[in-house]
Amino acid sequence: MRVDTATLVERSSDRLRWDDLDLESFRSRPLDPSALRCIKYMHDVEFHTVCYLRELLLTPAHSDARVTAFLTMWTFQEYWHGEALAAVLAAHGEEHGEERVGAVRRKLGARDKARPLFMALGGWIGGSDFTAVHMTWGAVNEWTTQTGYSQLSQRAGHPVLSALLKRIMRQEGRHIDFYAGEAADRLSASRRAQRLTRMALRHFWAPVGSGVMPAEEVDFLAEYLLGDESGRAAARRIDRQIDRLPGLSGLHLVEKVTADRVPAAAAATDDEAVSQAA
Repeated sequence: MRVDTATLVERSSDRLRWDDLDLESFRSRPLDPSALRCIKYMHDVEFHTVCYLRELLLTPAHSDARVTAFLTMWTFQEYWHGEALAAVLAAHGEEHGEERVGAVRRKLGARDKARPLFMALGGWIGGSDFTAVHMTWGAVNEWTTQTGYSQLSQRAGHPVLSALLKRIMRQEGRHIDFYAGEAADRLSASRRAQRLTRMALRHFWAPVGSGVMPAEEVDFLAEYLLGDESGRAAARRIDRQIDRLPGLSGLHLVEKVTADRVPAAAAATDDEAVSQAA
């Protein structure tokens, strides 16, 4: 059942807090280089959320008061996720916050200027059904983000990082509830929305951060977090969640992306297919 807008905002308005966590422990027990590389990626992407908001508001989503109320709180909470990860980087003596974010944005160049134009065009063509694409896209991104944090927690094996990531994941779970609920409602109401969303995901969806981070960083993250059997199992779980949305079964989005970016995952997928055929 849908909650009213005021309740939605109240549930989503608190910022992430970590003052009680001993981040100084990273100085005596630092993360390994691979885990730290993941933190940098996630830091940059979390801080980029406000730029995604810019693009969303150029589409028909801006006229839905319920959606814009959520997006306001979503952007606020994602900003604090970035600040939390910045604190982890600071404890390692790594560049973080405004200086690092500014450098990332300056490198985007023409891509950053073109994205709003494409989003506005898509909204004009898709009309109100384009909001279903956004809500579904958001659900997929939040599912993969939450999974990424979970995988990182397991791989890093650092109790303070795990405690922090658990808090981030809890808030990401609230974001998932909104996006997935809105996606299901909007897809159920329109066959055109189903076709448009399926086409958009099949041809244009890529891992969170792909439009911001260098390709080698996206490949590294996919291999580090999803390249082994536990990662492939996590990818299949996300795909099963997508399958439950009206009109979207059988896309295998995350499995395909993982196989494309991680040679070991592709080989394992082929082996599994041969085994099943036999």
